[in-house]
Amino acid sequence: MRPEKNTPVVVGISGGVDSSIAAWQLKEWGHDVIGLFMKNWEEDDDESYCAAAEDLEIAQHVCRQLDVPLHTVNFSHEYWERVFKLFLQQYQAGRTPNPDVLCNREIKFREFLDHADRLGAKYIATGHYAQIDSNPTALSLLKGNDPSKDQSYFLYTLGQAELQHTLFPIGTMLKSEVRQIARSLGMPNADRKDSTGICFIGERRFRDFLARYLPPSPGQICTLDDTVIGEHQGLWFYTLGQRHGLNIGGPGDAWYVAAKDMSRNVLRVVQGHDHPALMRDSAQAEELSWVENDPPQFPFRCSAKTRYRQADQACTLSRIGPDKIEITFEQPQRAITPGQALVLYDGSRLIGGGVFCDLING
Repeated sequence: MRPEKNTPVVVGISGGVDSSIAAWQLKEWGHDVIGLFMKNWEEDDDESYCAAAEDLEIAQHVCRQLDVPLHTVNFSHEYWERVFKLFLQQYQAGRTPNPDVLCNREIKFREFLDHADRLGAKYIATGHYAQIDSNPTALSLLKGNDPSKDQSYFLYTLGQAELQHTLFPIGTMLKSEVRQIARSLGMPNADRKDSTGICFIGERRFRDFLARYLPPSPGQICTLDDTVIGEHQGLWFYTLGQRHGLNIGGPGDAWYVAAKDMSRNVLRVVQGHDHPALMRDSAQAEELSWVENDPPQFPFRCSAKTRYRQADQACTLSRIGPDKIEITFEQPQRAITPGQALVLYDGSRLIGGGVFCDLING
């Protein structure tokens, strides 16, 4: 799916090689390309944590090289109100949210689309490794061709309204191709390291960052039989399946977080990476999104990811409410975590997804 030549397209330019080659590809297709650099974070905005200044400098260089005008916009307020506040609320409630999914939903495919419209463009483009295809009834969202870089997982909240006005120019490419094109063009970011993690956290320890916004709330670390073996500093500093940072010694296998008892402020731990308490045959998800508008007919067999980069897991979906489903997996899944994304696929086609809520013991 591609608009006619000379169509205005606003491409999000981040300073990374992916968005740069997305802009180049749009030019090759003959579109009227406009670059947009989005600033989403201001607190602690220095080179130690968030490289926004360096990103902007590279984005400017690339746009000059491609003869593409570059606009800048500050979405920091919108990010704070609609992504970061929810991020903190979810952690304080004992969940583990995914800010990249929230950012895509609230900023990159909402505020970005609105801003592109103000610039006179009906289409936006990003450097995501994903693809859009059409079928007789709707637009489909597909995995990117590079299995090691596919980013469809983070896009499950997109619907028809967003897909009708979105392009993913590098979705058919491999990462190695993207870098090779950038080298052949002499781009300054051709071999620049991919950004990892979340900009507002940067290279610092996650717990140190979170402690600036959520107060300590010490409590006991207990085994499943209520034996006290340590002390935690706040349940929000831990996630299910976590091993490091527990400061629990002693003989035997390593300790892992198995549950967070919010009512008693107790962190429950078990020994062994694959302890039965960490494994689940079933789970429930809410806050559902369906890419092609209508949910499937239940029960529905498909595959799912319970975390990014996980191999697809065979499962069956059953409806248990107007906005809640139960997922039964063919193989037990480790450390399914409330607040994290459940993303559903039918082969390479992304069906939709939701957010894990209640857990069911397998």
